Amino acid sequence: MIAAAGSAALLFGAFVFQVLGYAPCAMCIWQRYPHAIAIVMGVLLVFALPVLPILIIGALSAFSTSALGVFHTGVERGWWEGPTSCTGSGLDVSQMSVAELLPSASSSASSLVMCDEVAWQFLTLSMASWNAILSAVLACLWLVAIAKTQRGRLPEIADVS
Repeated sequence: MIAAAGSAALLFGAFVFQVLGYAPCAMCIWQRYPHAIAIVMGVLLVFALPVLPILIIGALSAFSTSALGVFHTGVERGWWEGPTSCTGSGLDVSQMSVAELLPSASSSASSLVMCDEVAWQFLTLSMASWNAILSAVLACLWLVAIAKTQRGRLPEIADVS
């Protein structure tokens, strides 16, 4: 439940930043979906009997948003390339029509939030980096919950010394 609440807090924080004027890029949005799944898993823990599958899905959700945060951090820092739709110029010219290539055809390019630009940082870490770190901690909490539910269910290994 604590891990699910942590995902809720991170998701709430993302929405607060959005309200403050920090529009999310595409990769920021991608990182929100696993948090939503983890929150749902936390709610299901209150009602569901098969706890282990819920805990596993919660852990996988937290790990996946952490991995997306690491990937996004690498894109921001130029360690690797990101999606062409939201990095560099943000335009994939090979997929555009002639009308879209004209300067007056689209205003969406000017409002596009770039995934390779850091909009905000704290202690030299971007929002994506903080999401990666904090989500990894949440994933560990999910794993602790899994370990606690499995304690006593695994056979003891006999000491032959």
